[in-house]
Order: sequence, then structure tokens, then C-alpha cells
Amino acid sequence: MITEATLQDIPALNTLINSAYRGESSKKGWTTEAYLLEGKRTTEEELTAIFLDPKNTFLKYTENDKIIGSVLLVEKDHQLYVGMLTVSPELQNSGIGKKMLAEAEVHAKTLGLSTLSMTVVSVRSELIAWYNRHGYVDTGEREPFPSSDIHINVSDKPLEFIHLEKKI
Repeated sequence: MITEATLQDIPALNTLINSAYRGESSKKGWTTEAYLLEGKRTTEEELTAIFLDPKNTFLKYTENDKIIGSVLLVEKDHQLYVGMLTVSPELQNSGIGKKMLAEAEVHAKTLGLSTLSMTVVSVRSELIAWYNRHGYVDTGEREPFPSSDIHINVSDKPLEFIHLEKKI
């Protein structure tokens, strides 16, 4: 079931998101960034700030009272930004991500928005291909990847974000 997440969900979301993107647990899924980045993907403090911004909506996918998927939706410049799309590593490739993207489109239409946008790390070719198969196209826009003590680049490749968008 996909519903809107609440502040009470932050600890579970923090655990889920970090387990899917970074560290050993993320290697069970195909969307891991562990070979590119060390550190955490997010923190409870960052998630709290996200929840407190009225332009943001966090959706969660719950089964048996456990959050196994999530996505951040941000009203931004006449479009809906899709971020932190997450599925539990053991359940990736089961259609949950596709359902979360479809719900993002429903949310965009509810807000009267006809474009969804996102950024993806440029070297994540398998992930970019997955988004392409779901109608997202490269806009040609690039953005430097932020360096910080949270996102520690362990790749020998320079990282940047590419911008993808989908018209609905």
C-alpha cells in the first residue's frame, strides 16, 4: 500500500534509504551506490528538514506494517522533482519501484504539474537505462556532485548528476 509518510516514519525511512544505497546491505540490490560512495545517503536530521518543508511529500510503500519502499516528491519550478526512490534491496526487481513512479505521476497530476524531473549520478548507467524505459529522458543538463563528509567518493571516476525528465 502506498501512502504519505509522516514524521513518525523517519527512523524507518532513514534505515531503509541508507540500506538500499550504501554499505554491505545495499549490495543485495541492483541500485547500490556502495562501489561509488561511502558514508550515509541521508540522516534523520535531513529527513526531518525535508518533512517540514510544505513543498515536499514523502510517500511510503508498506507491506505487513513494514516500510519497504519510498520516494520523495518536491514541487519545484512548475514540475515535480522525484528523489530518493528507494526499494528494500531484497525486494528490488519486484515492481515496487515502478509502482512508486506511477504514484509520483498521480501526485504530479493532482498538483496540476505535467513534468517530472530527477537527477541521477552520471555513472549509474543501469539505473539511467531503467528510468529511460519508464519514459524519462536526458535533458542534457549536468550538475556537479556535491562533496561532503557524508557523500565520500570512492570511485576513480568523476561524479556528476545528469538531469532526466518525463512529460505526462
